[in-house]
Order: sequence, then structure tokens, then C-alpha cells
Amino acid sequence: MAGFIEGIDRGQSVLFPDRLADWISEDSLVRVVDFFVEDLDLQPKTEA
Repeated sequence: MAGFIEGIDRGQSVLFPDRLADWISEDSLVRVVDFFVEDLDLQPKTEA
């Protein structure tokens, strides 16, 4: 039977960090894609 794992906060209230960006490295391709997609105009075009 496994014992208590020392160094782990048993009172931790969340599984993931507050921001997903905290888990992504600074030189990850995901950051480039995120930057590109953020600048896209995704609003539907309406005929005037």
C-alpha cells in the first residue's frame, strides 16, 4: 500500500494552474498559433 507523498499539498483546490499559458513553454509553436488566431477577424460578414 502506498504511503503519503511528501511535498504534495493535500489541500490543493485546483488540479490545473490558473492559466493554461503557465504550462506552455515560451518557445512553443502554440504561442505563435495563438498570436495569429487572436488577430483574425472571425465576425460573420453581413451584407449592407
